[in-house]
Amino acid sequence: MKKPQLKLNVCTVLVVALAAAFVNLKLNVGALSLNESVNIERKDAVLFDNDHVSASASPTQPQPLMVALTLIDSAASKGAVCLDGTPPGYHLDRGSGSGANSWLIQLEGGGWCNTIRNCVYRKTTRRGSSKYMEKQLPFTGILSNKPEENPDFFNWNRVKLRYCDGASFAGDSQNEASQLNFRGQKIWLVAMEELMSKGMQNANQALLSGCSAGGLASILHCDEFRDLFPTSTTVKCLSDAGMFLDAIDVSGGHTLRNLYAGVVSLQEVQKNLPKTCINHLDPTSVILYAVYFYLLSWNCKYGNLRIVKSSNSLSLSLSLSQCFFPQNLVANVKTPMFLLNAAYDAWQLQASLAPPSADPNGLWNECKSNRANCNLSQIQFLQDFRNQMLSAVKDFSMSRENGLFINSCFAHCQSERQDTWFADDSPVLENQAIALSVGDWYFDRRTVKAIDCEYPCDSSCHNLNFKEDVTSTTLTYSQSAKLSITVLNLLGALLMPITCSRCITWFSFVH
Repeated sequence: MKKPQLKLNVCTVLVVALAAAFVNLKLNVGALSLNESVNIERKDAVLFDNDHVSASASPTQPQPLMVALTLIDSAASKGAVCLDGTPPGYHLDRGSGSGANSWLIQLEGGGWCNTIRNCVYRKTTRRGSSKYMEKQLPFTGILSNKPEENPDFFNWNRVKLRYCDGASFAGDSQNEASQLNFRGQKIWLVAMEELMSKGMQNANQALLSGCSAGGLASILHCDEFRDLFPTSTTVKCLSDAGMFLDAIDVSGGHTLRNLYAGVVSLQEVQKNLPKTCINHLDPTSVILYAVYFYLLSWNCKYGNLRIVKSSNSLSLSLSLSQCFFPQNLVANVKTPMFLLNAAYDAWQLQASLAPPSADPNGLWNECKSNRANCNLSQIQFLQDFRNQMLSAVKDFSMSRENGLFINSCFAHCQSERQDTWFADDSPVLENQAIALSVGDWYFDRRTVKAIDCEYPCDSSCHNLNFKEDVTSTTLTYSQSAKLSITVLNLLGALLMPITCSRCITWFSFVH
């Protein structure tokens, strides 16, 4: 005789995403000529951002240092692998002189994957497999080895940790059917173990930094990084373009909240989210989380009780995703941290605030392509976004150990690019470039709490403009940097409508 079944009605996330095919990617940064080909065939919103670029210098520019890729071959035995099961990797340039025992770890960015389908695609790229990672990368900006380009950190041991998990080094799960490994947390742990064995255990100074999705990762892992070292070591963290806000998009929806819910649920990021945040969720969410995690930790079995896992409830996923948003995390990070962010973050404007899914009629296209084309209501919307960012960092800024550099620019990631990090015409606040501001904060030379006046007051910005036509999109910095991107078959990139439908979670009593 069959045992009775108990059915619970809950909501689940049905994520439908469209992606684009990008080919012949060509970038020109100042006098640098940068070329790369990217082919996308899947119809999913892979949401890559801030792709690093391969650089070759012009005759008038110094050749950037090229640093070789090192794979952590022992990582596989510890389950620390990229999405496709290949070993993770990093690039290390050794320090010298006064910086021989100082370490800077830069966590690579590159968006997230929130569905099986776009994670399957992602594992065919360098964002999900070390098979496709460049064998060498240029070290520029905060990674440069030249004092005239990187005055405070040029002779440190400088590391770029490659990003191949799709959840800001925070996931811990797998999908056997799709042969996907969501092992970001294990990659983080193995990489730190590897670097400690390479000499980082003897560091007298250390800085964990990251850009974009890597900037979020530097927030998530900051206190863990601090715990690697004795109290005698000076340890601080830098998040560049990592303040992703749970902001309302132009349609009144929450595009990024829905994306993060998918990431957290799919990759089981909740296992590694800070308990200081989880404990502040509403009581219903905390109970659901506790039961869910308990069942997972016991492989969903207790005696003859078996839970057949569905997509989880929408309410639970959305609640847990709140602890993936930096605005709910930064004030509780104990380690000194510096937030570097553009108040009008260009990536968030394109992909979170006004993506095609939230603006199907293209009313924001002109404004997104060039801020000078924004009407008064659009400008006010952007000012409200800036105000939300300032509100999000208010409590964080109260600590005298923390630092801020929030300029009123339409930019994204300003520490890895030489023209924005430290150059003759790089962005400034309080008459200081970003590199000098970060250095002053790290070495306690002065308090740095630099917040720009609202747009359009800052003439030092390197703003991104987007010029669109049928076959190409050109991103142009207002001053020294220019990026040209050819996009073919642009089929609603970043389109990610979210549908909440009813589903049934079955708790089956089986023989």
